[in-house]
Amino acid sequence: MKKLLIPVMTTFLLLSFMPIQLQASNNPNAIAASTPAVVENKEADALITRLYEIKAIDAKQLNHAEKKQLRKEVRAIKSELKALSGGVYLSTAAIVIIILLLLLLL
Repeated sequence: MKKLLIPVMTTFLLLSFMPIQLQASNNPNAIAASTPAVVENKEADALITRLYEIKAIDAKQLNHAEKKQLRKEVRAIKSELKALSGGVYLSTAAIVIIILLLLLLL
């Protein structure tokens, strides 16, 4: 009985926690991930519109050179958008290191 109790309790515990992905709602008012972000800068808005146009192009009809040119254009647009956005982004590891350094120094 003792040998059976731990596996049964473990199974019950694991099955009682449901992943968040399984609880996704079918809310029609929810914002879709593919909707364009709200951008105040008109230049950035034009770049994002061009990205969506490139995404809508059927790549099967293009030859290798055209595909390569579109990839270069997408990379250039993404780098321009990063430059326009400004902001400083910190990774989680950087934040943890900063907190640890603050704790050690203070």
